[in-house]
Amino acid sequence: MAVLLSLLAAPAPLALVLLLCSFVLLLLISISVFRGRSTRGRGGAGMPRTYPVLGCLVAFCRNKHRLLDWYTELLAASPTQTIVVRRLGARRTVVTANPKNVEHMLKTNFGNYPKGKPFTDLLGDLLGCGIFNTDGDLWHTQRRMASHEFTTRSLRGLVVGAMEGEADGRLVPFLGAAADDDRVVDLQEILRRFAFDTICMISLGTDPGCLEPSLPDSTLAAAFDVASVICARRGAAPVSAVWKLKRALGIGSERVLREKVGLVQRSVMELIRRRKAEEELKGKACDDFLSRLISGGHDVEVVRDMVISFIMAGRDTTSSALTWFFWLLSRHPDIEQQVANEAAQVKGKLDYHNLKEMRVLEACLYESMRLYPPVAWDSKHAATDDVLPDGTRVGRGDRVTYFPYGMARMETLWGKDAAEFRPCRWLQPEAKETVLRVSPFKYPVFQGGPRVCLGKEMAFVQMKYVAAAVLRQFELRPVDEGSRVFVPLLTAHMAGGLPVAVRRRAGGIPAGSPL
Repeated sequence: MAVLLSLLAAPAPLALVLLLCSFVLLLLISISVFRGRSTRGRGGAGMPRTYPVLGCLVAFCRNKHRLLDWYTELLAASPTQTIVVRRLGARRTVVTANPKNVEHMLKTNFGNYPKGKPFTDLLGDLLGCGIFNTDGDLWHTQRRMASHEFTTRSLRGLVVGAMEGEADGRLVPFLGAAADDDRVVDLQEILRRFAFDTICMISLGTDPGCLEPSLPDSTLAAAFDVASVICARRGAAPVSAVWKLKRALGIGSERVLREKVGLVQRSVMELIRRRKAEEELKGKACDDFLSRLISGGHDVEVVRDMVISFIMAGRDTTSSALTWFFWLLSRHPDIEQQVANEAAQVKGKLDYHNLKEMRVLEACLYESMRLYPPVAWDSKHAATDDVLPDGTRVGRGDRVTYFPYGMARMETLWGKDAAEFRPCRWLQPEAKETVLRVSPFKYPVFQGGPRVCLGKEMAFVQMKYVAAAVLRQFELRPVDEGSRVFVPLLTAHMAGGLPVAVRRRAGGIPAGSPL
């Protein structure tokens, strides 16, 4: 009765819609209960419990707070490491941790698995026609353009230069002050600020100064945060019609999203206009991603959307990966000391060459991203009917999801110690200075095939620089030794942040000790 009264108190059009939705849902539940039996998908073991009409909506809602672990458990129980999820309000979804299926999607039959309209609808308000949210000719055009930028020597120099200014000029002094003052800091927040400053320097040629000692607020960074969270929650909604209705009515979180996206777009457009004016005045272009895009003669909306996508990817992925990396090392102090020793062998400034030589550090980064990938899962939508290599049938329009988080925990892929942090799995037994390369379809953290991440090398330069600069001077110890919760939004993050005590590093262990 209380629910009914609250609905009647709502504005008339909204109340009518909500009452209608409630009636339909109750009717479907009644039908399901009347039929009185559950069914299993064709795959048998590992399939979620499924009911007529509702599909697995009941189990989905019951496990909504632990979807990653639920899917992982189902996949581990499946003979093919693939499950089919059917639920009311969502497309039929195939979730797989099978490398052969992943290769089929991302490479062999790439053309049949675009992002698809259901996916681009989720992120379209924020990313527009940026490279991460497009298919077909528009994607190919942006891919060619971005590929050129990521392979130029000037971009490599720009990245290292930005890292020197931000890591040596701000991050290390900030941590040093925290150590001297015996102050606890939220490392995740500090890394997010660091990454935002760095990516804005690289992509926009501007410095927001988020890691100044006072930790000033940034309306642009805050708008990115809110918009990305709301877009991610769209994808996790049990019934997509809910957020679509809210968007149509301009209410609730969808109203907030529209406001924040507007702020982001206006800010980037203002930077574009300002950069054009500066370059016209100087008579030459600057050496950053934005200036290269502008000089390429691309439409201003395309430039805007590409820059927004670049900021989103460059900020959140590296800060997420580094947060989990530092946490894992804090739980394995022997391995942490080896990384610190490797970094300490570099005398003077860190540069591109000596960063490339840090094999133990690289193995630790690969292993930490294996267990806690910045993007926990990724989806495509089938353009036509298909059959995956393991025999799973895919219908036109079906959502097909590959699942890096779950794949990392498959003993069939990584052995009995799959759930453990063991960087030595990445080092050659006979030549520990060499980092193993595994199939990108077994380790799809950077995707694979035509859409393989162009920024992988740049990301490793950034992460290695931060890790080396920090670990050769400081020990970071979480104030709470308990476990951490992995939250899979557009980019995963650590629930509650990572509060750490900062201490200056002293001593060490002999270099070359086994991991």
